[in-house]
Amino acid sequence: MPTGAIDYHERTKHSPKSVREGGHGLDFDNKPRPYKEYTDLPARPLAERIRPPRQPALSAIAESTPDGDSRRARRPDLETVTTLCYYTAGITKEIDRRGRSLLFRAAATTGALYHVDLYVVCGDLEGGTDERSGSSAASDLAAGVYHFDPRTLSLDVLREGGYRGVLASASGDAGVADAPLSIVATSTWWRNAWKYGDRTFRHAFWDSGTHLANLLAVAHALDYRAEVVTGFADRPVADLLGVEPEREAPLEIVPIGAGDTVPESGSDPADFESIDPETEPLSPNERQFPLIYEAWRAGTLESGAAADSWRAGRPSGTIGTREPGDGERIALEPVDAETASSRPLHRTIRRRGSCREYERESVSFRKLSTVLDRAVRGVPMDVRRESAETRAGGERAERSEDDPSLSFVDPYLIVNGVEGLESGTYHYHPAAGDLERLRTGEYRSEAGHLALDQRLAADAAVCVYFLTDLAELVDAFGDRGYRAAQLEASLTAGRLYLGTYAHRALGGTGLTFYDDVVADFFAPRAGGQTPLFLYTLGRPA
Repeated sequence: MPTGAIDYHERTKHSPKSVREGGHGLDFDNKPRPYKEYTDLPARPLAERIRPPRQPALSAIAESTPDGDSRRARRPDLETVTTLCYYTAGITKEIDRRGRSLLFRAAATTGALYHVDLYVVCGDLEGGTDERSGSSAASDLAAGVYHFDPRTLSLDVLREGGYRGVLASASGDAGVADAPLSIVATSTWWRNAWKYGDRTFRHAFWDSGTHLANLLAVAHALDYRAEVVTGFADRPVADLLGVEPEREAPLEIVPIGAGDTVPESGSDPADFESIDPETEPLSPNERQFPLIYEAWRAGTLESGAAADSWRAGRPSGTIGTREPGDGERIALEPVDAETASSRPLHRTIRRRGSCREYERESVSFRKLSTVLDRAVRGVPMDVRRESAETRAGGERAERSEDDPSLSFVDPYLIVNGVEGLESGTYHYHPAAGDLERLRTGEYRSEAGHLALDQRLAADAAVCVYFLTDLAELVDAFGDRGYRAAQLEASLTAGRLYLGTYAHRALGGTGLTFYDDVVADFFAPRAGGQTPLFLYTLGRPA
């Protein structure tokens, strides 16, 4: 039997003892390359022009739903593909350090190991139009299956022809069937496991979540419908991309745009031939980690019908979270759209980093309020829908007015440096827009200890932990529910990154933690819960 989600999570927990005894040196001669390089596939250059998403970052990340805007039916083009790929996984920054040139990508990734890849599955797309001349800006992109290469800003051609129906059939999702373009995110295990070992299955969703935070924000800023589909038959999608899940596995599908329903012909996975494109070795000695593959396999689905049933079986309301208590409630004070930072999304993504040192200076309560208000609004993904039923024309059912901001995770805060907010611990209730005080006092030393005894967390103004009750979650959703909860936490943290770096004087980063020590620290409120992600913010040194 494959290792289930709860067993996997327990076996990959950090504790002071496991970290102290489990350290190992890194073999830099065997470090995997951070790119997937095909040896003999043709490449298709992307558009020369990258259309920067100019909407303010704080507005782009606040869109938690793709519904309600008729412009979302606009058809994407090659420039759209270029912009989406570049601002999600492209090389956005180059830094010279000790005579070496270091390349950084658009989204935060554990250890800067960049194990998440993007694949494009589309119908025929136009090249785009030059806004100044009105003429075509690039040649068209033919229907096919492609891999995004961030080194060359190009697409490796995996398959030519119409294969959108394979994704539609595998997902059983009307939004995928209606989208002229879908982007599939994968993880290549070894590229992360070289440093992090078996914890890479966690990191697959941590890091794809930060990528998808960028992807959704850019898609929404460009006025396209976009949401995350987590339920699909895994093997047909892997076969479509030509990947072997023991090395690289599909994680999520993101349909972009609407109004181009795929024909039923060509939807049967048996209708396409398997491919096994040759790639350059990642490193001299690539290792495999069976526990990662077993955890992945435990949550797989066999068919589109199974995926649709998995979504439709969702109980109403939140799962894995805790009800508010009777602690003092402090209302957030977010600024309105006219007052908020207007830093455009494209500049925010380019500016984003991972802060390596904080000043122990307080941050503004209104800025913290604004970041939380915009970022923690819930993730637009299939498993959050109250019903799998759809309206005529392929549109998704409306969410109920009391649909929760977060479905599977609770945000808990350690506050040590916020002007006008007493230091202490808090439970954040996004739907109500307030913080519930749990304890009062300064907890800098505790914050540092919880984060693997890292000073960075002790110096941060705020530490935001996302916790869930894993037993409740798996009981309701099976092992695949673990993926959904990890993704909800990390995608929300990805939005926190963007909300933080939209402000000139703020910086942030994600950190690792001692699992059970965190849960004990937030007890009794967090009784039975386990942490999934930690994000910190403050004033960069």
